[in-house]
Amino acid sequence: MLKTRIITALIIFAATVAAVFLAPSSLFRGLLALLLMTGCWEFRKLAKLPTVTGYLLLALQAFIIGFMMYYWPAVMAQAPGLLSVACVFWLLMLGRLFFYRAGATPGSGFQWLGFLSALGAITFCWFGLAWLHDRPDGPFIVFLLLLIIWASDVGAYFSGRQFGKNKLAPVISPKKTWEGVYGGIALALLAAFVWANLIAGLAIPVSTLVIMTVITALASIGGDLFISIHKRTVGLKDTGAIFPGHGGVLDRYDSLLTGAPFFALAYQVLGS
Repeated sequence: MLKTRIITALIIFAATVAAVFLAPSSLFRGLLALLLMTGCWEFRKLAKLPTVTGYLLLALQAFIIGFMMYYWPAVMAQAPGLLSVACVFWLLMLGRLFFYRAGATPGSGFQWLGFLSALGAITFCWFGLAWLHDRPDGPFIVFLLLLIIWASDVGAYFSGRQFGKNKLAPVISPKKTWEGVYGGIALALLAAFVWANLIAGLAIPVSTLVIMTVITALASIGGDLFISIHKRTVGLKDTGAIFPGHGGVLDRYDSLLTGAPFFALAYQVLGS
């Protein structure tokens, strides 16, 4: 099992790096759409949607992303407003974390909230990443975002195991601790500084980089917990099986759903 996880992780990493650095922005948008549409299809299980509603979700999501791709120059010009709406959307959705209770059942309200959550999460993640990739030095900026999220996850895992005592969200994710959060942010800051200043040579002031990194790391934790409350409510361990040993798209990229819009807005306001 461990061997499978490692091999899959290496393949995911290589494919991600290739897509970010080798694909032109138009192709990157298409590849990203395929990946996230798979995540949208997985979301129907997280929201426990009836079959017909699940197909409606997929069709509506495909229409939204297709529309944005077709009118990309005009849509891209609306980045400040769209990214602001994305972050407000996520702040509202993350409010659900505070109301989650063990043993919650997926009623009709849960289903419709899940339907809307899926549309917003997939759309805004796609737009945030697509917009970032179209910036000057776009691939390096997108990789900075990915690096922050990866480093945050790794740092949280190891610092949580070593020092974790105070639970972050015991009902939603019992293994997460505040010590893990601090360790994740610390490693994310280190990785962001090394990449932005020592490797990629990005013209981002250190103070701006710190703010962007902390916001993104915290948002990514929220995204992870957000998917977890759906899994617990519907009784799922994994959202899918597309990645052997890792689960589905939403299992691997849940942190990116929230991290991308918050990072993109912070970059638009502070760094671009």
